[in-house]
Amino acid sequence: MQEARTQWYHDHGVHHTAETVQMGLAAFYLVHDELEQGLPIPHGDFDVPLMFADISFNADGSVLFDNNDNKGLYGDVIMVNGQPWPVMPVKRRKYRFRFLNACPARSFKWSLDSGDTMTIIGTDAGLVPRPIPVKSFRHGVAERYEVVIDFAKYKKGDRITLRNAAPTNTISFTNTDKALQFLVTDEPFDGADNEIPDPLNPDEPTMLLKESDAKVTRRLDFVRKNGLWTINGTTWDDIVRSNFRQVVASTRLNDIEVWELRNTSGGWHHPAHIHLIDFKISSRNGQPAMPHERGPKDVVYLGENETVRLVIRFHDGTGRYMIHCHNLTHEDHDMMTQFEVVGPVGAPDPLGTPATDLPERTPL
Repeated sequence: MQEARTQWYHDHGVHHTAETVQMGLAAFYLVHDELEQGLPIPHGDFDVPLMFADISFNADGSVLFDNNDNKGLYGDVIMVNGQPWPVMPVKRRKYRFRFLNACPARSFKWSLDSGDTMTIIGTDAGLVPRPIPVKSFRHGVAERYEVVIDFAKYKKGDRITLRNAAPTNTISFTNTDKALQFLVTDEPFDGADNEIPDPLNPDEPTMLLKESDAKVTRRLDFVRKNGLWTINGTTWDDIVRSNFRQVVASTRLNDIEVWELRNTSGGWHHPAHIHLIDFKISSRNGQPAMPHERGPKDVVYLGENETVRLVIRFHDGTGRYMIHCHNLTHEDHDMMTQFEVVGPVGAPDPLGTPATDLPERTPL
């Protein structure tokens, strides 16, 4: 039912998510639709998912796990699609890269060492209304950005490095200031789907939402308290003790609400992820959203001493769903809660469809 977008999935083991994601239990899940497939943006070989991760190794090659007193797990080796600091040959045309931050805790601030412009055409929940040119952009954990880079002006043998300027309160090591390098070739290429049309998706439904449409405004405070990470003073263990009945919010199907997320600390940031829904970032500290995040989202970078306001329409289903910090060490200790959507249609039963009614599947 969702519009085209870059999704991903990962293990969500309670109190062990940071470890399992660091060990590689994560992958892309790409959704396409007719609008996206019909646009002359890069497709096929020129539509390239890039999963960024970081990891540290012991002297014997085993994985080092150190969650920094429950503040975050930061590795000193940057991995892209499972390879450390790779070099990618590229042809002299536009590429669409699907940037996914699959680190347990590390956030990035990307730029090209050439100083050239990149163009954002998609965010977490799909195509942006209009292309967004940027020289650099901040990339929190679990966020996805579809980024077009044009290599047409370069000559054979040129090398362009994707650089990282670490955001505040991100632990840096030697060489974490870079991720991968593009090596320009003179190989022939198909010139089709080599454009960035404007507009891209002007009728994207989430981006048409307004605060004035909202029936309710709710506040969620992300706070470290007594050594635990909490949302509105509660942890996931509180949810478990309630037999999974306690909720931070109860909304009705198809309602529109404003959710105000607050981080009053200057010592850490929180990539806040709300399951089930897409949202529009209405404001950040009373100002417009940053240029690169002006598209449909499901993760928001909640920076130090920041308040962000989100406009949400709860139209995708009913049931209880998680809200958590996607710094996975914060989630594990124990910054996760849940909300519910109620309506005339009950939550689907994943085991309720008779096997004879399932669509035919091709074995892997």
